[in-house]
Amino acid sequence: MSGKRVLLLGGRLPFVRKAAECGLDVVNVQKPSSFDPALLEHCRQLHVMDYQDVPQITALAEALHRVRPFGRVVTQTEAALVVAGHLTTHLGLPGNSVDVVRTLHDKRSLRRLLNTRGIGEVTFRSGDSRADLLDFVRRHGPAVIKPSMGSGSLGVRRVLSLAQVEDAWRWAKELRLTEFMVEELLTGREISVETYSSGGSHTVVGVTGKDTGGGVVEVGHVLPAQLSAQEARRVTAFVSEVLDAVGLVEGLAHTELILTADGPRVVESHSRIGGGRINELVRLVHGVDMEELALRATSPRDGTLSLPAPNGAAASRFLIAEPGRVVSVDGADGARALPGVQEVRIKVAPGDVVRPLQWSEDRCGHVVVHAADAATAERLAREAVDVIRVRTVPDDSAVAAPLGHRLTEVDEILDPFADGSPFSAHS
Repeated sequence: MSGKRVLLLGGRLPFVRKAAECGLDVVNVQKPSSFDPALLEHCRQLHVMDYQDVPQITALAEALHRVRPFGRVVTQTEAALVVAGHLTTHLGLPGNSVDVVRTLHDKRSLRRLLNTRGIGEVTFRSGDSRADLLDFVRRHGPAVIKPSMGSGSLGVRRVLSLAQVEDAWRWAKELRLTEFMVEELLTGREISVETYSSGGSHTVVGVTGKDTGGGVVEVGHVLPAQLSAQEARRVTAFVSEVLDAVGLVEGLAHTELILTADGPRVVESHSRIGGGRINELVRLVHGVDMEELALRATSPRDGTLSLPAPNGAAASRFLIAEPGRVVSVDGADGARALPGVQEVRIKVAPGDVVRPLQWSEDRCGHVVVHAADAATAERLAREAVDVIRVRTVPDDSAVAAPLGHRLTEVDEILDPFADGSPFSAHS
């Protein structure tokens, strides 16, 4: 039974249910803010605590493991990835070690590793001052400033010229971005590569095309991305090289790339499923649920994945509204009735505040469509979003959104070892 017994950190109800349906004996740990009584139906045990408190979760995991050993520590929750790697290493379990997960979690570590190995080198530096930012832009030209940890484009800004440095530095201070990384601006088509790894062998599950609308936050996805056969081979080989360099041995990875004139370059990579309804796009096109694949990785007998032939294409499009207070939302039913539409979700209601589009959580909803080809899927997704109207009125609380507080309070960007905890990467 120990091989089937897993310690699952975080996870929403559907993922925990899938774990139980896969025949796993689930011990789930949830933060108090995420507790859902319905989880109890699918768990052998449910513990409510802050799993980013490393000493506390380590003591709990040790005690539970002594009584009935775990076969794996499992998570698809961004905030729990590094902790899961720590527990995997600490308990001596198979899976991705804490060193592997932290390399992916910390963008500076990943960039440094890839540059050292000569894999899609990108010029970057760490900084904490206006002088650092100014010096980089003066030396290297257009740049991107960002926190070293995080997702959803939170705290990411382009600096296109020396004239923009002052505004960017003022923005960084307002953001409380006391330490940052700055790297050369990569130009080209943006894609993400969804992979499944088993025994250190990597299989590309899907390649997703991205639309950022000229900004940094994604406003649309399409799968498959429109690549030539040569580009697809190059991307597959490149991502495998990246994951080999990192040392990923099992499970899912979501690797974001820009296809530059000099070849693919990594934006970031994560040992988890991609966001933005990418799992739904993969399911519609390939008939594969990547969350189930993540759970499948706990059983070594499953081996390398064989994918069925693709079934058309799928696209997601995100609903963007003017900042302010919502007074009405219309058109959702009309969007659901359009050809190809599989899913419509509206995240806002009258009285809610829409903030400026600064990260993925500022999007107001999404649609998902399925069609015969990528171009049609993208067109239908745009048409469905255009039917929906979120009307807002000006509101000071939207304009003066405390992004600095949001950056420091988002769990997923925190390093649980940053406070000098004795539970180091090798404990």
